Amino acid sequence: MRYRFIGDTSVSAVGLGAMPLSIEHRPDEQRAIATIHAALDAGVTLIDTADSYHWHAGEAGHNELLIARALARSGGDTSHLLVATKGGRGRPGDGSWTVAAAPSHLKRAAEASLKRLGVEAIGLYQLHKPDPAVPWADSVGALRELLDAGTIRSAGISNVTTEQIREAHAILGEGLVSVQNQYSPAVRVSEPELRLSTQLGLAFLPWSPLGGISRSSLDGPGRPTAAVHTAFHRIAVRHGVSPQRVALAWLLTRSPAMIPVPGASRPASIRDSAKAAGLELSEAERLQLDDAPQSPSVDPHSQ
Repeated sequence: MRYRFIGDTSVSAVGLGAMPLSIEHRPDEQRAIATIHAALDAGVTLIDTADSYHWHAGEAGHNELLIARALARSGGDTSHLLVATKGGRGRPGDGSWTVAAAPSHLKRAAEASLKRLGVEAIGLYQLHKPDPAVPWADSVGALRELLDAGTIRSAGISNVTTEQIREAHAILGEGLVSVQNQYSPAVRVSEPELRLSTQLGLAFLPWSPLGGISRSSLDGPGRPTAAVHTAFHRIAVRHGVSPQRVALAWLLTRSPAMIPVPGASRPASIRDSAKAAGLELSEAERLQLDDAPQSPSVDPHSQ
């Protein structure tokens, strides 16, 4: 495993996006915990979650509680892990997502996440999405208060524009350590936010980093599946690895600030993703993937 930094914290270059373990069509708890343990065994030290990662109404924090149970049962030292959670979104149980980033709500949500995770302070707390009904400075100001109170050690923002990054950076200073926007082989419209994050020394955690890569690796010996990015499949065949691993390795070449957090619901998936940190792409391969087609008309701030 290779490592990168979120603020002054060293983390694995590939993290685990834990959302699939708690939302629709989630695995049973035994497999979910096995997936988290597989991530730890593979050297993953960053786990990304949110209080809104759940399926049914009335089970807010399902994913955070699951992670806490998995870490408690891991049998090893977990003090080096960074669990990054988020607040500011909700799920009423009908498949929809709501936005609620009023300062009072964010502070209550952070306290609740703190208790569910069973930690003294949340390592990284991220504002999940700007709330159009709340001034951005007010929502970010709540993160400032949480930092000052010691409830959280560092702050992040998600689904944001360059202007919102600059404003948050002005309010939070060194307390702001990360940006989480959609970015993948198929969706690269957050390139300006990636560039700005790199300039400001902020980690960039792309959500849905495998967008555009089909789930199956190969459709028969040596034949790439039909997918948005056939180039990723062709290079995967050349290396004898999955196209998902190639996609994550490519993302790591986009910026030293890039730390993908691919979702996984099976141990095999996160084991494969973790190995992307050790996959070296040639310059020619990287350029070929840089030029691969993208999906048009995607809103990167829509999670």
